Amino acid sequence: MKIVFMGSPDFAVPSLEALVENRFEVSLVVTQPDRRAGRGRKMLPTAVKAVAQGHGIPVLDFGKGDRKMITEAIMAEKPDAVVVVAFGHILREPLLSAPPLGCINVHASLLPRWRGVSPVQYAMMHGDSWTGVTIMNMDKGVDTGPVLAQRAIAIGPEETAGDVLENLAGQGADLLIHTLRNRANGHICALEQTDESAVYAPKLTKTLSAVRWDRDMVTVHNQIRALSPWPGTTSFLGEKILKVTQARPMSNLDPQRKPGTVMSLNEEGVQVACGQGSILLTGLQVPGKRPLPVDEFLRGFEIQVGDVFCS
Repeated sequence: MKIVFMGSPDFAVPSLEALVENRFEVSLVVTQPDRRAGRGRKMLPTAVKAVAQGHGIPVLDFGKGDRKMITEAIMAEKPDAVVVVAFGHILREPLLSAPPLGCINVHASLLPRWRGVSPVQYAMMHGDSWTGVTIMNMDKGVDTGPVLAQRAIAIGPEETAGDVLENLAGQGADLLIHTLRNRANGHICALEQTDESAVYAPKLTKTLSAVRWDRDMVTVHNQIRALSPWPGTTSFLGEKILKVTQARPMSNLDPQRKPGTVMSLNEEGVQVACGQGSILLTGLQVPGKRPLPVDEFLRGFEIQVGDVFCS
């Protein structure tokens, strides 16, 4: 089966690797242009581009004004299917209807719940116990196409969004291979989505980062782990801004303290009052420096009982 692959970040890499390992003919990869990253601001390729080049697969960068050229290049390959994983752009006609087996998307949610670009993070922020991966036949909408296959996973109580995405990347790659084979054999019946139960997950921004200590401890904990590793959660302690990298719920009893107040601290963590209950901060970071476990962090940064974290 001949495949054109479209994707960019780490999440898309297992799907590309699975296609190669299972001897699908990946004739072309389309990805986002190289971008500056890191302290040196060097131009770096996307994770997908680096892997594709390692396998000797031709790569095209999807830059501004390139849509027509890219579409023509993909259609010239005459692929059986176009596989799209975290690509970041909506596909349009005539590309959508060109491949015989369609344009197939690997999406990190149980559609129609959490359509959009940040499904795992919003699922966790809203306290969902389950998420999953959906293989979908793309149409002109945003994650609205017919569902070809789904696989559900439980969200662990201490997992971060990074943990869940890593799991789903592997689950999605495995499900993709099974779905492509079954679709080629005519063994899949596509299921239309219902808009009534759809929920949208917009793009993450740093405006979500400030910890709202006036919320209950579960909501605060969900915010911290949902936004890890990016954009992360932040809070002021005096004039210093800190990033909270790890935490866990501590107590659901009324703390009888102003939300954000440090109630206790030791080598295990810093206990902070929430609107209801309290949370134990187990990992902290000064922006620009590496994240540290609390016991190590406290050796170089003074925090005292009674100090107040503020949004």
